[in-house]
Amino acid sequence: MASRNRAGHRDEPELHPVKFSRLTRRGVLLGLSLSQLLVLAVAALSIVVALYMGGGMLLAYAAPICLLCAVLAWVPAGGRKLIEWVPIALRWVWRTTGGQLMFRARIVKPRPAGTLALPGDAAALREYLDPATDAAMIHDPHAQTLTAVLTVTHPAFVLLDPSEQERRVTGWGRVLATCCRSGRLARVQVLERTLPDSGSGLAEWWAEHGRADCSWTSNTYAELIDRAGPAGERHATTLSVALDLRTSARAIRTAGGGMKGAAAVLRQEMTTLSAALRAADLTPSEWAGPGEIAVMLRSAYDPAVAATLERHRDLGRSLATAGPVAITESWQHLRSDSAFHAVLWITEWPRSLVYPGFLAPILLSSGVRRAFSLIATPIRSDQAARDIRKKKTEYISDAHQRQRIGQIEDAQQSAEFEDVLQQEADLTSGHGILRYTGLIAVSAPTLDELEAAVSALEQAAIQASCETRRLVGQQAAAFAAAALPLCRTV
Repeated sequence: MASRNRAGHRDEPELHPVKFSRLTRRGVLLGLSLSQLLVLAVAALSIVVALYMGGGMLLAYAAPICLLCAVLAWVPAGGRKLIEWVPIALRWVWRTTGGQLMFRARIVKPRPAGTLALPGDAAALREYLDPATDAAMIHDPHAQTLTAVLTVTHPAFVLLDPSEQERRVTGWGRVLATCCRSGRLARVQVLERTLPDSGSGLAEWWAEHGRADCSWTSNTYAELIDRAGPAGERHATTLSVALDLRTSARAIRTAGGGMKGAAAVLRQEMTTLSAALRAADLTPSEWAGPGEIAVMLRSAYDPAVAATLERHRDLGRSLATAGPVAITESWQHLRSDSAFHAVLWITEWPRSLVYPGFLAPILLSSGVRRAFSLIATPIRSDQAARDIRKKKTEYISDAHQRQRIGQIEDAQQSAEFEDVLQQEADLTSGHGILRYTGLIAVSAPTLDELEAAVSALEQAAIQASCETRRLVGQQAAAFAAAALPLCRTV
């Protein structure tokens, strides 16, 4: 009997661990980035000029320049070389002097019709209502994208048995491969948010199954439901797809041109994606209309009214007023209507083998208001093949160059080359290649609570074998990318 049980266990499908590719740190030459090479070239040029002009005191004058360039090129600070902080600092100074760190909604002067009431560069976004599906499509004229949002429901992944988890992971892989095949999608965003439960689900259940006979038991139960509902917490998942209007120009012209043609092309991608989600045992809803997107935007910037908006379905359904009333950005956090926010960037995914549910410590952290955003950039198969061949050639040539000058190749470079070979094998097997960006937006009513929540999320990320860093100096743009389902980038 024991042998039959063991054989039966061997026949069951097992949950296989996965491994992420490392964040490549290969530079242009000998591991040095373009910015490092530029400052080192400035140092070398100053020495050459000093020698050409006669040396002596000119070399003494050139020494501080060389020292400064060497410090900028090689001294790290906060996980980056100092030269990499220069553009961030210059942009911050430019925004500070230009008064761009504060946003106040114009109450008297209405916004133009069809625009979104969002701060910063997101103010250029336009709304297009698709007449065929009644879905709200968000047009970004600068990035040349058209975005649609879909709400997805699914069972709790961590509660499924390993065989079911493996089957769902395989189905989700097919969904991602579908996004890569057309070559028309610019980005795909999966946004998982924690929201205060308004209690509408309990209230609807009581209205359908309860017995309101004015008895003491009935009144007590109704009062308990009314009090317990808003104290709860629920999770909501959305999937956003952004159509690249540049690469889809020919298909858009064939469909009639303009926004009407772009909407027709995006509808094709929406239909394909919905079918792929159903095949993966996920339950997609109807594509979000203006009202649903307005509630998402308003709840992100003003978390205090999220439960009220959900309980009263006729409030906050206009995109023209869905943005924040006031925003103040600082170096490390952002303050909006009723909360403080901070955005963490997942700089390193797990370097060792992990199981697909490795993000559970982050996604299931209780007592923290956060939004986890996974932004995937699909790469066409032909382009991915060219990039892989280019990387292989560069790695091999860099290895020969290091061997010539006697530089030892470290384990990090060998691991990155192995990742490139694995990507080539996956592409040959029919899988899609995507570039992932993970962002975590943390919100709290006070600054002290925000710092405590950020510390809790950082510890949860460590448990998930991930490395996080706060996106200082760009919190407003990072929050728009992390907490809004609009396929934005940082």
